[in-house]
Amino acid sequence: MPETERSLPVRDAQFFRRWMTVAAAAVEREADRLTELDSPIGDADHGSNLLRGFTAVRTALEADSAASPGAVLTLAGRTLISTVGGASGPLYGTLLRRTGKELGDAPEVSDEALRKALYAGVGAVAQLGGAAPGDKTMLDALVPAVAELGTSYRAAADAAENGALATVPMLARKGRASYLGERSIGHQDPGATSAALLLGALADVAEAS
Repeated sequence: MPETERSLPVRDAQFFRRWMTVAAAAVEREADRLTELDSPIGDADHGSNLLRGFTAVRTALEADSAASPGAVLTLAGRTLISTVGGASGPLYGTLLRRTGKELGDAPEVSDEALRKALYAGVGAVAQLGGAAPGDKTMLDALVPAVAELGTSYRAAADAAENGALATVPMLARKGRASYLGERSIGHQDPGATSAALLLGALADVAEAS
């Protein structure tokens, strides 16, 4: 077998547990900022909702022996759906559950398998929310991030961060912010911002592995 094939990294369940744990810490750190971003264009609860959800994810993973990457993400997604109010729970829950389903029961997965699974997860989010890039939603961070996953996890995280920043001049076409019409312009989308946190956590864990 060529050296390049032998040296390709694989990711086990512990990698995905660390991803969720680091993501939970990022949400805890940025919860107030997420709520602040949500205040002028939403219900001012994005940070508190995600904090409750990812705290529950951390607790669920500590109590569960999910032994595969797919099982870890499926559990995380199911927990978010059951604990997070508003649109965030179903959207983030769908992202992680669909990604986990795509990974299946394999005890270890390649970075390419994760990229393809996340692509499917993002597609499921788009279908559920009826949104597309440019609508000022979490997809404005997720879509460019998935496109860069083939480059590196850090490139994906940077693309997500840039995508979130790019929502500032956008007119919201979906979600609570769309009710404001042109008043939604000039505000960074909180969903895109939290999506960037999730991708940033993934990059941090990958770089530390």
